[in-house]
Amino acid sequence: MSRIGKKPVPVPASVTVKIDGSKVTVKGKNGELTLGAHELVTVRFDDAKRELIVERPNDTRDARALHGLTRALLNNMVVGVEKQWEKKLEIQGVGYQASLANKVLTLQVGFANAIKLPVPANVVCEVPDNTHIIVKSLDRQSCGQFAADIRAVRPPEPYKGKGIRYSDERVRRKEGKAAGS
Repeated sequence: MSRIGKKPVPVPASVTVKIDGSKVTVKGKNGELTLGAHELVTVRFDDAKRELIVERPNDTRDARALHGLTRALLNNMVVGVEKQWEKKLEIQGVGYQASLANKVLTLQVGFANAIKLPVPANVVCEVPDNTHIIVKSLDRQSCGQFAADIRAVRPPEPYKGKGIRYSDERVRRKEGKAAGS
């Protein structure tokens, strides 16, 4: 039995849940998200306990896999509409900087040209100063994917530590060749 799948998803009082067949809609103060659940799992909402329950009819391999996945996706939706998902990135390096204008994030990270990344429609990007970026979204996948796209422009390198990293990321530093002699 899936340990994650059998845990119910608690739904706060400020969040409303609507189930229409296999389509689950979660609405909160920040917005609305919809999930089309697979036919191998059923989702029901218990009004008395205010929790979403994911069940599977049998123990086939696909049903077991989708059980925990569906529960995790529903939990991410409930958390996202209640308080948005957030990723913080920081830029390290001399002359490396970021700026935001007209939903386009511009990164100057040591290349000849500035890298321009359009911000997706369901993502909010903030640049409090030129070395920090905050990515927010209702959808956890969209938030993480855009943050990963930003980091992939110039990942942190192990010798000087220059590049774009998550704020909680630890970069293992290496010694150069000259340090051994």
